[in-house]
Amino acid sequence: MICVYILHSKTLDCFYTGLSRFSAKRRRQHIKGQNHWTSRASDWVEIWQTRMMSTREARDLEKAIKARGARRFLVEKGIEIPPTGTN
Repeated sequence: MICVYILHSKTLDCFYTGLSRFSAKRRRQHIKGQNHWTSRASDWVEIWQTRMMSTREARDLEKAIKARGARRFLVEKGIEIPPTGTN
């Protein structure tokens, strides 16, 4: 099983979409700054995830989310996302 996930950083007000067979380990790597893109913040929180049966399905979903935009994808799914903008 492959996990497709969306992380959010309140500090950056950014989303990160990824996939991994080992989702818990991968999230720890993002939080610890062991990924170049996510190392810009340390407050990444998982907003959404799903498991896919094949790598191909997971990659297709990841690409679709990135093409659509994570924020728009989440809104269309009816998933509450953190507020944007300043406090």
